[in-house]
Amino acid sequence: MRQPKIIDYLLLVLLALIWASAFFNIKIATYSYGPVTIAFLRVFFGAIPVLLLCYYRNIKIEAFSKDWHWFAMIGFINLVAPFFLIAYGVQSVQSNLAAILMSTTPLSSTVLGHFYTTNEKFNFIKTFGILIGFSGILYLFSDNLLIDENNFISALLILLGSTCYVVGGVLTLKISKKKNENVTGSILIWATIILIPLVSFIEQPWNLTPRLDSTVSVIYLGLVSTGIAWLLRFRILVNNGLIFQSQVSYLIPIFGTILSYVFLKELITTKVLISLIAVSVGIYFVRKADNKKTI
Repeated sequence: MRQPKIIDYLLLVLLALIWASAFFNIKIATYSYGPVTIAFLRVFFGAIPVLLLCYYRNIKIEAFSKDWHWFAMIGFINLVAPFFLIAYGVQSVQSNLAAILMSTTPLSSTVLGHFYTTNEKFNFIKTFGILIGFSGILYLFSDNLLIDENNFISALLILLGSTCYVVGGVLTLKISKKKNENVTGSILIWATIILIPLVSFIEQPWNLTPRLDSTVSVIYLGLVSTGIAWLLRFRILVNNGLIFQSQVSYLIPIFGTILSYVFLKELITTKVLISLIAVSVGIYFVRKADNKKTI
């Protein structure tokens, strides 16, 4: 790994922008497509650049090897479930709220890491960061202008989607010795296989007459926010390491809120801003504790 250069910081910002742009694009996609269809198209188009890279670099895909059950399980928990839950939730809440709610992933992973790993235990700084971050989320739920009895469950489902990412990450440790490209390609294949019967029986998207903007958004979600973003993330990890790459967590909710306002004119209330600051500060303290441990 090398010391970050200007190009590395630019790539980190680009990755944050790509992931943050997913939220308003999910909102646009819901204008024409159901949540199961959105999840299916995301994994289908997301698999294309990853599998092409594996083919180009002659990396073996082990989706149907003896570890197929791990790939299938992780594909469901890390892709199928969160993609569906987020799309379902965004139908009735603003996409900027989804960006903030999903930014709790580093906080949730710290909580799960304490219980399911041997070297990720709580300390004072981590606990302080977790309390601040989740206090911001609780405060966000008190914003009656944006979250009420009609969409309260939808907001909770988005939070559940973020938790699925964390659980999927813990399960991925079971196959951590395999190449990242192989694992990602394999779980994308299994996510596609799982979603084919679901989308066929539940939503029958071939009967739709979708809007052009929704179609463009759902293709973008797959190719760019899922496929290309993963490849970019992998490049940053290889060149600069996990600690540097994890800084993207600070930027996603900020960019997500800004982009949702620019493209969808979504309301930004005082409580949204306070919650955004609280979550960002919470993530900062959790990351600070991790940085100290690696010194």
